Amino acid sequence: MSFVESIKTCLSKYADFSGRARRSEYWWFYLAVMLTNWILFYAFVGTSYFTELSATNPDLEKYMFGMSLVSLVSVALLLPSLAALVRRLHDTDKSGAYFFIGLIPIAGPIILLVFLATEGTRGPNQYGPDPKAMA
Repeated sequence: MSFVESIKTCLSKYADFSGRARRSEYWWFYLAVMLTNWILFYAFVGTSYFTELSATNPDLEKYMFGMSLVSLVSVALLLPSLAALVRRLHDTDKSGAYFFIGLIPIAGPIILLVFLATEGTRGPNQYGPDPKAMA
């Protein structure tokens, strides 16, 4: 699955937590979300984030707009990101509840990363048909 296809798929399945997602679908969409946040942050907030801002500083308005925009986009992309993560876990034949393993300090994110990077189960599983076979 290509970069653009994965973005289209994840955004079209905005809050669809059912089914399965291939590794490429999840990781391309994850990259797109991270790049979007970084680009918006540096385009609108930039170096003013690292300088002292006061009410008399003209960069304050740009900073506030930038932070608001970055926050708004992050919130808008939160639900499709979580849905893609759950569908990715489904592809490895794990429940979406395994997402909460990531909340365990130190080891949790590593375990979740391994689950997300593992190849999905071949053939149909309890969450649906193999998305690789459907492509």
